[in-house]
Formats: sequence, structure tokens, C-alpha cells
Amino acid sequence: MKHLTTALGALALTTTAATAGGVERSAGSLAFMFQGGDYAELSFASISPDVSGVQRIAAGPGSPAGAQSGNITPSYTTMTFAMKTALNDKLDMGVLLDQPIGAKVAYAGRTGYVYGGINGSSANISATAVTALLRYKVTDAVSVYGGLKSEAVSGTVKLFNGYTMSTSTERDMGYVVGAAYEKPEIALRVGLTYESAITHSFDVRENGGPSMPFDTEVPQSITLDFQSGVAKDTLVFGSIRWREWTAFDITPVGYLAATGDSLVDYDHNSITYNLGIGRKINDSWSAAVTLGHEATKGGFAGNLGPTDGYTSLGLGATYTKGKMKISGGVSYAWIGNAQTEAPNPFPDGIALSDFKSNHLMGVGIKVGFSF
Repeated sequence: MKHLTTALGALALTTTAATAGGVERSAGSLAFMFQGGDYAELSFASISPDVSGVQRIAAGPGSPAGAQSGNITPSYTTMTFAMKTALNDKLDMGVLLDQPIGAKVAYAGRTGYVYGGINGSSANISATAVTALLRYKVTDAVSVYGGLKSEAVSGTVKLFNGYTMSTSTERDMGYVVGAAYEKPEIALRVGLTYESAITHSFDVRENGGPSMPFDTEVPQSITLDFQSGVAKDTLVFGSIRWREWTAFDITPVGYLAATGDSLVDYDHNSITYNLGIGRKINDSWSAAVTLGHEATKGGFAGNLGPTDGYTSLGLGATYTKGKMKISGGVSYAWIGNAQTEAPNPFPDGIALSDFKSNHLMGVGIKVGFSF
């Protein structure tokens, strides 16, 4: 059962990276901290979303009702590296490098769609994080873990009306704490992890000139993850993750003064569910299937993120040879329909567009070594 539990995470890389609530791209799995002895892994994912909408109203000359946005979500890649070492029989030390949040949106120019405008609209959020961790085995069954997280974030925005905004890159600290219960003879592990919020204070340029700084909080989260053997060579695994996206807000001072609104904010928190089953085929191969779901919440979605929930299906396989494990996965997600709100000068509550029948494809690979 052991080699079945070690490398199924390549599946998770390829769905939540583009569809989870807010601007989440990595849930920061700490499963690597439970590997025996010394261990390292490197993961890559390639995400290809297809998100497009149709304008419900005429938004001005050359922007009629029925104008189509085209696909506004370019493809992108993510990378994660994790390593842990056993300091002694009780204490493990590890490090995780990942890209916890991110966004990439681009409306093509001259499409007739209002956010296309002459030169189009775009938004980008980039982040990298390093988390240093310790895990202490209280008993053979119970362990506690925690550490510090250093996160660097920056962002840029360009809108159809000529507005531009860019931030400095700011690195700030948070923390992670958790506890786990294990019963190795049936591959059982249940873990509960809390990740603190991290507040970034950005220097800002708006419309080409210096502006007032503003703060953005990357929100706290709580994750319950589990796995258990249910039959010979068969493993069930999954997670439930809550994140406080209502605390996330991007409100540049100049944009607020001009519009009376935030550039990006969220009306709802998110709860993301994942469930999978893995099966050992022989001493070298195992396979897994996963389901993921985040419920739609209704109301208006942001024009720089016009999605609302998702349902995903993933398939993956792991090849084990000696101390090396290679996992690959492919996922398809049905992205929830969303309706966006018309920008100024339209009054509040006017629907701009419908985003329907959207989806994504993702592929991921992970290589792990025990040493």
C-alpha cells in the first residue's frame, strides 16, 4: 500500500490551479512531510482554461449586445518543489516552494466587447512562497507540525478605458500549524492544517504616476485532508478546504476615487471538496481517479475573474522503480456559469455579460525521490 500513497498529488495540480475560489493556484499540500526518511519531489502543471462570455447589453458605440469576449484566460504553467529530511526518530524538517496564488486574464482589443476596447484589458497576479516546516511525532499515531511562510506578491492591471495600475513586489510572513493522526497498517492518515492570513502593503503606480499605497490580505485557510486503505491495494483519499476570500480586496486609491468601487473583491468564501480512489496494479504501477467540486455562489462575478465554482474529473498513474516515483495526471473541469456587472457609468446592478459552458484541461507530472 505504501507506494500507492506517495505520488497521487499530480492530479490535484491540474484542476484547483485554475478553478478554486478567489485567485488560488496551489493548496500547499504538506503530504511530503509524511514520507519516510529523506525525500524530495518536483512537480509541474500546464493549465489551459477556456473562459468566454457574451455581452447582454449595448455598452456604447461599437460595443453591441451580443459582442463576444473570446477566451480571456491564457494558458500557463506552475511548479512546486518540496523536500524533507528526518533529523531523528521524532523530528522531521521540510521546505516547500510553490506559487500559492495567481491570476492571468487578457481581453483581446477591438473585439466589440466592452473590455476589449481599443487595446484590450488585462490583469496579472504573480506570487511565490517558501514555507519552512517542522513535524514532531508525539506518539507513533499522533504528530504536530508547523512553520513559517514567506510570500512575495505583485500585480498589474490594464483596462479598456486607459486605466493602468502596477504594484511593487512585496514579501511578507505568515505561518502554518496542524496536527495529524496515522494508522500505517491501513494507510490511514487524517490531518487538519491552518494557514494564517498574510497582509501585503504595496507601493503603487496608477495611470503612469505614483499613487498612495494600499494593503491586500491573502486570506487564511483551514484544510482537512484524509486517506485510508479500504481494501487490499485500494486507497481512498480526499480533502475539504475552506478559505476566507471575503478578506481579499484590491482597492487602489485612484481607482476608488474614480469609480467608488474595488478593482477586485469577493462576496463569498470558498469550500473546495476533493475525493479520489487509488488502486495498486502491480509492484510498479498504480492508478487513481479524482473528483473535485466547488459550489456556485450566485450574484455577480468580477470582470477580471468571471467564473463561479467548478466540477472536475481527473485520471492519474504512478510508476515506481526503486527509490524513484513518477506520477502523471490529466484533469478536465467544467467551470460554473457566471454573470458579470456592467462597469461605470452604468448604475450598480446592471448585468453586463453571461459566461457559460466554460472549461479547462490540465496535465501534471511529479517526480519524487527517497534517499
